[in-house]
Amino acid sequence: MFRSLAKFVLAVGAVLPLAGQAQDVPSIKLGYAKCAHCTPLSLTPQHAANVKLEAIGFNTGNDVLTALLSKSIDVAQVTYLHYATALDKGFDVVAISGQVNGGSQILVSNDLPIKENDWASLKKVIAEYKAAGKPFRVAASRGNAQDIHMRGAFAKQGIDVNKDVQFINIPNPSDHVQALRRGEVELICSVDPFATQIRQLGAAKFFTFPYDQAAGKLTNLIVTRSDVIASKPKAVEETVRSIVKVNDLMSTDKPLFVDTIQKVTGLDKAIATSAVENLYPDYRMYRAPAVAIGAMMRDLKYIGSDVSAQIEKNMDYRFLEAATGKPKSALGY
Repeated sequence: MFRSLAKFVLAVGAVLPLAGQAQDVPSIKLGYAKCAHCTPLSLTPQHAANVKLEAIGFNTGNDVLTALLSKSIDVAQVTYLHYATALDKGFDVVAISGQVNGGSQILVSNDLPIKENDWASLKKVIAEYKAAGKPFRVAASRGNAQDIHMRGAFAKQGIDVNKDVQFINIPNPSDHVQALRRGEVELICSVDPFATQIRQLGAAKFFTFPYDQAAGKLTNLIVTRSDVIASKPKAVEETVRSIVKVNDLMSTDKPLFVDTIQKVTGLDKAIATSAVENLYPDYRMYRAPAVAIGAMMRDLKYIGSDVSAQIEKNMDYRFLEAATGKPKSALGY
């Protein structure tokens, strides 16, 4: 009996240090939206080391930001627009990495005489609607990158979103296709893969990629809070390292990118394959364009204050530098 007890004590003693070591591995909850360029983040847990990383999908970027601010998650994939908006409202957000850019398309109703990439034809139709006393309805998911891409592109062409057209907010991008089918809007700026789905289903026709504005193709940004950085700096670094690894995979393995979009969104291969052509993996954080985006958002009255100083101050390049071995001057600073 004593020998059995001794063996049990020895066995427990051997296991306890391992349990203690397991507890020493920090954990991070990473939230991302279920759009095409966000889906690669679902692969980060399997490419993470020295951190217990959990990737959680949300319907929209707004939902992800809310989860971060409520401390339900530790790290969030949002957009440059979310970043500027959060800073304008005084929230504690710190940008730590880029991710994937692009993914925006402006689509118009099939029966409108609007030609691809022809802004003159769009403005002519808008003028005709105004003359007839009808609202020309344009839609996006307010608060996402596509919304600001559309507004910026419109402003550059002399179209006032608040006066010349009627803006319709459709929060969930997966609902965009039905809004077009029901004739609830004349134009929509949607996100891939849903934009590609709309085109392939024939629910609308392509007008343009809305990248001719201050934000360019910039879309996704990875952010966290200062308390997470203070309490888990190494875990944040390892999270960024996993994002960099996955980004490199997406850049070299398009079939994997397509497969990942399919798994997360449930859309078919043809849609995912086409969507990938409008996506640009890039883990850099672009400081000067981020400031320009903030200025554009203020001009468009999307935010109420000048957040230029906060945008620069709250971009922390330490984790990208550690993950890539590159100086911040090579990472978008």
